[in-house]
Amino acid sequence: MSELFEAYGELEDFEDRLASADPGERRVAVMELGDFGEAGAIALLLKSLDDTDAGVRTQVAVSLGEYDGPEAAAALAKALLDPEVEVAKAASISAAELKDPASADPLLPLVANENAFVRASALRALKELRRPDTLKVALGALGDKEAQVRAEAVGVIGFLKMEEAIPALKSATQDDDASVRRAAVSALSFSQLKTAQDTIIQATGDKDWQVREIAAETLGKGEEKPEAAKALMDIMTDEFWQVRWKATRSLGQLHVTDAVDLIAPGLNHDQAPNLRKEAAAALGEIASPEGAKYLEPHADDPDPDVRKNVRWALDRIAANKDSDPAATS
Repeated sequence: MSELFEAYGELEDFEDRLASADPGERRVAVMELGDFGEAGAIALLLKSLDDTDAGVRTQVAVSLGEYDGPEAAAALAKALLDPEVEVAKAASISAAELKDPASADPLLPLVANENAFVRASALRALKELRRPDTLKVALGALGDKEAQVRAEAVGVIGFLKMEEAIPALKSATQDDDASVRRAAVSALSFSQLKTAQDTIIQATGDKDWQVREIAAETLGKGEEKPEAAKALMDIMTDEFWQVRWKATRSLGQLHVTDAVDLIAPGLNHDQAPNLRKEAAAALGEIASPEGAKYLEPHADDPDPDVRKNVRWALDRIAANKDSDPAATS
């Protein structure tokens, strides 16, 4: 009980400081309320969203990020509507940290707000909450005129991982905006349906290299299937090394033995140590004896991470030979 009275006393002290004529003192008080940890602090933070100083209101939005639940969400929903851009941006960041599913209730109405930034921020926050009843709202937002809103809506749908939403995600991979297509391809990674994989494979031919990159990465998260392996091997000649990098990783994850000769050139990419490192790791994952002849010349690569992966890959290949005598024949 004494701790309760102590908390009330501290809150009264905060109230006095928040009434100070000095905006700097008010900002410090708001900052400390973020660390206070008592539920009563949210009411004071909410009240401070009416402060005349934008710097105070911005700090309120930041401090609210330390709290969770519908009360904090309601305060952040108000902050998202602040006319000062910096306040709204801080609120958007804090709202994305909410985890209590009950926090969705104050945010849902904002998906219909006239401001695209507010709509997108609300959807971004809803994504983390994973509430099934947000699916309908997100599906509706796929028709929004703003690409940033549609991309965030795809994120909500992807996090829900509902097979009934697969048709909408497949359709979103044909969106006019590349950011929406990238989000949709990534969101399809949870589904093991053949129709979803066919769509991801189709995305390896997208005109935007970042869509192709995500498609290559996403295929590695599924089951090993001939269609996926062929698509990945086909894009190993992509003009962007980032696409080849993700395709290399996926081929290793899927243990595609036929890809060894296609992966090996990545060991020679002077400008991209990440690609060399991934090529070595993929050859180790596949552990085919054929990979050793490509790896051995790179045991002294100038990049320590590449050298480490080369050693690991050669050890894996050697161990595979020892455990499977047929591999040496």
